[in-house]
Amino acid sequence: MNLSWNENHIPDQTGRVAIVTGANTGLGFQTARMLAEQGAAVVLAVRDVEKGKQAAARINGDARVQALDLGSLESVRSAAAALRADHPRIDLLINNAGVMYTPKRTTADGFELQFGTNHLGHFALTGLLLDRLLPVPGSRVVTVSSTGHRIRADIHFDDLQWERSYSRVGAYGQAKLANLMFTYELQRRLEPLGTTVAVAAHPGVSNTELTRNTPAALRVPVTWLAPYFTQTPEMGALPTLRAATDPEVTGGQYYGPGNRSQTRGYPKPVASSPASHDRAVQQRLWTISEELTGVTFPLAPANLT
Repeated sequence: MNLSWNENHIPDQTGRVAIVTGANTGLGFQTARMLAEQGAAVVLAVRDVEKGKQAAARINGDARVQALDLGSLESVRSAAAALRADHPRIDLLINNAGVMYTPKRTTADGFELQFGTNHLGHFALTGLLLDRLLPVPGSRVVTVSSTGHRIRADIHFDDLQWERSYSRVGAYGQAKLANLMFTYELQRRLEPLGTTVAVAAHPGVSNTELTRNTPAALRVPVTWLAPYFTQTPEMGALPTLRAATDPEVTGGQYYGPGNRSQTRGYPKPVASSPASHDRAVQQRLWTISEELTGVTFPLAPANLT
């Protein structure tokens, strides 16, 4: 096991096509940049096309832009149709984009913003693109979760959209827990096919724009302590990049920073919470996600036992 895996360990990506959501800034930009520099044809799937074009111009390699608003199923379907038309094969789908600790808001389809964007949008996009990955040996779906999947986290089936009461921290935890449960259930459904694998990653505590909605009571201490427990976006992107490119990766793994608290350091396989491995909840979440998005995957259900 390589304990100091870094961007110099990314294998040659020439001939591979990678879709990276939320790639105009932060972790997504660094992920796209490093993949392109190793030869991949990278698509920056972003909500703000102009910012996406500015980001693509800063990448030394094949980088293009696709409009994608994960908070709109219409936009997800439109983006998927365009990506399918442009790319007969896709090697990497990196579900990176996300929102964190937002005030109570809903998506265009009426879903709670964090659950709708972080989980349902990526669930739908993956289902709509999966048949472009399935024929490609070694293809991967990498979904970015967070250590936040442990914090006040549960799948609140009795109030998925937080309509009765709202906790921005709890809603974020639910969404990030859903990312992991989606990955584990997807891997079980992919396993019999033997071509595509599903892997999860998290960046630790990275200094990016994602924290802009941190509650006011936490903002000052977080800002003051940031130099002591955060890492750069370049380092924060490494778990995702390892999950996407390391030949030793196997389906269903979860990668994060290697220090004891999983906040900083070089990427390695890490453990997720016991709750994330509840297969009955995973399958219930999958069924509800298909119902809410209207997207059905071309995969047989996994056995619960």
